[in-house]
Amino acid sequence: MKNVIKELPSEQREKLLNLLSLRFEKNMNRHPGLTWAEIQEKLEVKPEKLWSLNEMEETGGEPDVVGYDQDAKEYIFYDCSEESPKGRRNVCYDREGLDSRKEHKPENSAIDMATAMDIELLTEEQYRELQKLGSFDTKTSSWLKTPVEIRKHGGALFGDRRYDHVFVYHNSAPSYYGVRGFRGMLRV
Repeated sequence: MKNVIKELPSEQREKLLNLLSLRFEKNMNRHPGLTWAEIQEKLEVKPEKLWSLNEMEETGGEPDVVGYDQDAKEYIFYDCSEESPKGRRNVCYDREGLDSRKEHKPENSAIDMATAMDIELLTEEQYRELQKLGSFDTKTSSWLKTPVEIRKHGGALFGDRRYDHVFVYHNSAPSYYGVRGFRGMLRV
């Protein structure tokens, strides 16, 4: 199988960088002490990361920088859309869950979509960190990266915010809902 080069055309790349820069400046509370110029510099030498960010944007994720990993020297982007990304809803948790459905199968799974986009689902801890930056998923919910111990019993985790509190619940991995999608994370 031929490797696909995941790189945006220059016009699309510039448009995305401008959009990310504007979002970064508008939401400084998400990334205090960080500067856009350093992030853009890193993005410009990693075209595959820009491609993933574009995929996040195109599916409604509104990616933004939420931190910097000093040890790994990487910037961390999360989907920061107010609600679970619209283009990633109505999916079950993973391929195993999707394949186990006898009827009314959704088109995709959260894990398969994230893998295709070269991003990762947020963990419970990352989701709770995101929720400290604002009120997310007040009308929707998002699948979360599920520990193996839970998944092997057929379950998967999801989170939302209701009553001004963040909740993490479980559901069967094959389930899917029109208001449940997933949020991704990308390191650059």
